[in-house]
Amino acid sequence: MSRQKQQGRPAADWAKLEASVGYRFHNISLLKNAMTHSSYANENKSPMGSNERLEFLGDSVLGIVVADYLYKNCPHLPEGELTKLRAALVCEKACCGFSRQMNVGDYLLLSHGEQNSGGRTRSSILADAFEAIIAAIYLDGGMEEARSFILRFVKPMLQTARPKPFKDYKTMLQEIIQKNPEESLEYVLTGESGPDHNKHFTVEVHLNSNVIGKGGGRSKKEAEQQAAREALELMGY
Repeated sequence: MSRQKQQGRPAADWAKLEASVGYRFHNISLLKNAMTHSSYANENKSPMGSNERLEFLGDSVLGIVVADYLYKNCPHLPEGELTKLRAALVCEKACCGFSRQMNVGDYLLLSHGEQNSGGRTRSSILADAFEAIIAAIYLDGGMEEARSFILRFVKPMLQTARPKPFKDYKTMLQEIIQKNPEESLEYVLTGESGPDHNKHFTVEVHLNSNVIGKGGGRSKKEAEQQAAREALELMGY
C-alpha cells in the first residue's frame, strides 16, 4: 500500500508513530483514522471520518483484554477488587498516560481551533486516541496483536495499581473459634440504609450471643468481613 503524504502528514511521520506504537500496519489508513479527531474530520470533510467508531471498538477490546488478564493472573482477588482494579487500568487517566508514553499528541489530526486551544495535550482526546489505536491494531492484526499492545502498558501499571491482597477475615475468625467446638458464631444484620444504588449495611458478629465485633460496608458480605476484622483485632490477632 502506498504511504504517500495523506491527511496533512508525510509518510515518515506515520512510520515514526508506528515505531512508537510498536506495530507495523498492513493498512496504514487504520492508524491515520485512529489519529483523526472529529474536529479535523469535520473541518476537512475527511472521507474516512473521525476516530470515534474506532474508539468505541477499542474501548471494548481494552475491557475484555484487561478483564481476561486480571481473571487469570489475580486468582485470589474477589469480584469487587477485580472490578476496582480493572477500572483503574482502563480509565481516562490511565489511557491518557499510555498515549503520552507514545507521544501520540504529536501525531493527532486536529482542526485549527482544537489545536490552538490545547487539544494535543487534552486528556480526553489522548485517552480516546489510545482506544482508537487499540481498535486499529485489532482490525489490522487480530486480537493477539491487540492484546500484546495493551498488556505492554497494563502490566507495568498493574504493579502499582494492584491492591493489597484480600484477607478473608471471616474464615480466619471461624478457624480460631472452631478450636472450641462448644463455641458458635453468628452474623446479624443490624442496619440497612441508603438508596438502592448506594446501600450501606451494618453487621454484628456474635459469639454465643455476645457481640464481639461490628462492621459496615456497601454489601452484607463486606460488612461481615469488617465485623470479623474488628473481632480479630479485639482478640489480639
